[in-house]
Amino acid sequence: MIEQIAHNIKEIESFKSSSKDEIEKFRIKYLGKKGLVNFYFSEFKNVDNSKKKEYGLIINKLKISAQNKFNELNTFVSSDSTLSQLNDITRPGNPIEIGSKHPITIVKNRIIDIFSSIGYNVSEGPEIEDDWHNFTALNLPEHHPARDMQDTFFIQTNPDLLLRTHTSSVQVRYMESNKPPIRTISPGRVYRNEAISARSHCFFHQVEGLYIDENVSFSDLKQTLEFFTTQLFGKSKIRLRPSYFPFTEPSAEVDVYWGLKNETDYKMTKGTGWLEIMGCGMVDPNVLDNCGIDSKKYSGFAFGMGIDRIALLLHQIKDIRLLSENDTRFIKQFKSTI
Repeated sequence: MIEQIAHNIKEIESFKSSSKDEIEKFRIKYLGKKGLVNFYFSEFKNVDNSKKKEYGLIINKLKISAQNKFNELNTFVSSDSTLSQLNDITRPGNPIEIGSKHPITIVKNRIIDIFSSIGYNVSEGPEIEDDWHNFTALNLPEHHPARDMQDTFFIQTNPDLLLRTHTSSVQVRYMESNKPPIRTISPGRVYRNEAISARSHCFFHQVEGLYIDENVSFSDLKQTLEFFTTQLFGKSKIRLRPSYFPFTEPSAEVDVYWGLKNETDYKMTKGTGWLEIMGCGMVDPNVLDNCGIDSKKYSGFAFGMGIDRIALLLHQIKDIRLLSENDTRFIKQFKSTI
């Protein structure tokens, strides 16, 4: 019987096949419940005591050889089958998870769509700006006290360069290279050294708008803002409170009536129902002159808003820090709004 087992081991070592059926027959023959390995183990009790040690060693060798050969052939056939499937161009592809847009991007695109519908184009400019376009051209000459309203990041190697504090600098560049009538909005990221709370960040996002033509009035500004708030918030009731901006005169803060329907409304509006959303005003004649536009012939209005805060409002996001943490679990919630 030992010689027979040795013969079986040689058969196992020489066995080759790429057929799944043949490999399965091989497994059943040697490793199956009624296979040779189990049969030889059951005969152990009938072996002479003097040969039991030799018999036990050769049975184990048979079992190990059969198992290794089966694993080897089965792995080869499986990998070859997988490769064939990969090369099969008729098979459907693996599903790819659809990404999500950031809530700031969603709001920015919505604002662009609203103003595009009434003739505004989109203008962009550099985030590293010079003093002229960021301050001086906007009626903020050197040592003007209003410069202290914005904590600015200056470039250490060149004091004339800075990270823009608003996208009004884009409007200056646009006015320098385009003649009225002008209708443009300038979305983008701006930078300020905000260190007043743990929730503050050194950058945020703005959209600023500019309209310049003959006989533009404050009434045109108000009608434009009413149209915008109706389209974005579904609310047309607004109020304009007198304010101060160096580059507009007169200037105003814009509030939209949000309402007091629930506890969140009370919290957001501090119980008033009114919510501040932007600043605006008529473009100061000095700004027009600085940009090469005749202030005696043309007039215009400008407005600006923070996209981050509007994103919080529209999507009921409780913590502004979520907008900057790049947590995919947070972003995935906005798939349906793409």
